[in-house]
Amino acid sequence: MRRNFRQGKALAAVVAAGAVAAGLLSGCSSNAPVPSIGYAIDNLITTYNADTVVGATTGAQQAFERVLTGFSYIGPEGQLVADTDYGTANVVPGDAQTIQYRLNPSGTYSDGVPTTCEDLVLAWASHSGRFTKPDGHGGIVPLFQTANNAGYSDIERVQCQPGSKDATVVFRSGKGFAQWRELFSATDLMPAHVVARVANIPNIVSAIQTGNPAEMQRIADFWNNGWKLTPGNIDTSLLPSSGPYRIESYSANDGLVLVTNEHWWGNKPETPRIVIWPKNIDLKAKISASAVEVVDVGAGSIGGLKLDGFTSQNVPSRSSEQLVLSTSGVFASADARRAFALCVPRQQLFDKLGHPGYNRTQGLGSGVLNSRIVQSDTLIYPAVSAEGTKFPGGDVPGSNAALVKAAVPNPTVRIGYLAPDERRAQTVATIAQSCKPAGINVVDAGSPTFDPEALRAGQVDAVLAGTASAPGAAGADFNTDALFALRTGTGTNFGRFSNPRYDALVDQLAADGSPDAQLNNSTEAENLLWGEMPSIPLFNEPRTVAFANGMQNTVVNASKAGAGWNMDRWVLER
Repeated sequence: MRRNFRQGKALAAVVAAGAVAAGLLSGCSSNAPVPSIGYAIDNLITTYNADTVVGATTGAQQAFERVLTGFSYIGPEGQLVADTDYGTANVVPGDAQTIQYRLNPSGTYSDGVPTTCEDLVLAWASHSGRFTKPDGHGGIVPLFQTANNAGYSDIERVQCQPGSKDATVVFRSGKGFAQWRELFSATDLMPAHVVARVANIPNIVSAIQTGNPAEMQRIADFWNNGWKLTPGNIDTSLLPSSGPYRIESYSANDGLVLVTNEHWWGNKPETPRIVIWPKNIDLKAKISASAVEVVDVGAGSIGGLKLDGFTSQNVPSRSSEQLVLSTSGVFASADARRAFALCVPRQQLFDKLGHPGYNRTQGLGSGVLNSRIVQSDTLIYPAVSAEGTKFPGGDVPGSNAALVKAAVPNPTVRIGYLAPDERRAQTVATIAQSCKPAGINVVDAGSPTFDPEALRAGQVDAVLAGTASAPGAAGADFNTDALFALRTGTGTNFGRFSNPRYDALVDQLAADGSPDAQLNNSTEAENLLWGEMPSIPLFNEPRTVAFANGMQNTVVNASKAGAGWNMDRWVLER
């Protein structure tokens, strides 16, 4: 059923409707299909593991959604969809939340090794936060450099017999995860057999169950660092695929090349070769040279971009364009952070940069974003976002008063982002102009090698990016990434914000999906965030999505999955 437009009437209807609405589903053609399609994204690709802190802020999820499959994937509206090609997941009745997972009996990695429940055990161990080590300063730190442990941290155990296609996941008593289908999803399940081989672990399930410190350290070392990708120097034996595509090569000249995975047990890809061009390659030149047929980038990010021969549109995404602030240095006090928020011209930025080519009256992209944790097309958004309307920006007297209260005269604020990005450069310039009368000096710290870790390291004072500080495609219709990016200890909490009450509210929101709980807890959490100001939401990031004329089966996906969410169905006829 997985993304096969010819099977499953319900999914086919959704996909077809989305394509027609977007105006991007080509009609019939007598031309021959081309054997290779180029796909340009506005992020770097530096790791195979999308769930590390580094991986979550790169284009790994966009690149590997159809390489590393799981029990669910993100559909065209940003929603979770069950992937029955990989396996099935069902709730087991009982006092503790329990999920029974059953992998497809035919599931086999591209290296010929079967998919097994060991992959689930590794995913749980790496995301659980349960395994730690001394930090050398009297404290402890996680062994695994995981971007987010939402849901996984509440799992008590994963029952798995090595080699089995079945696993039972049991949550701790009194705990649960409302978005449990988000667990063990596409790009979450890394090949445990590779870890076991390279880290010399005879039985990875036993090692994790016993928590042997030496073995866990070796497992974590590989999970954290063993899947890094350097163009021109990759070892494909470490990169087996569980999806319709596998990595063939990666170089600066030829891009990241995906080819058909001969061991894939589902419907074979329509096009046998996809070439992904990341941001650090001259995308404008590649597009001009006809090396790209699919474009998914931030609207206005590439100056002078010409898309002749493409069907192109700008759409609001589920990513929250925002400023993530440090909670140390110049922004050590909430008063200083509020002073900056008061002068940042949020309404002006939306009017100028937030809705290029479209004017929506409601929902995504219809105005300044006044919530960090609730999507603007939900019923509860008006109530949750009310406090944010008090910060339209450009309030120089208010900013001055807050700076006096903070005792931070004439601060300098360094704003970092992944460059080049013309829209974000304009954003920083507009903020600098607006905040200068308040005595705040804003410095553009954008860089082609920028990493949000620079905020944690004190090298910048703010990060300009999307949801959870991701530079490229981000967000979904469920807000786990946004919620946990401000929770204490989360890998993507680059500003080191910490508030016990906010943490408790996040845990309640993750566990209880009822409408009343979501409204009440989200409202309290958002009001708290406007008081503490760990970040400043601006607008739903606008995306430019373009498909070459002659493309078929293309559907915009304005979430972190990107346009490549169904690349195995793409066809280009010329």
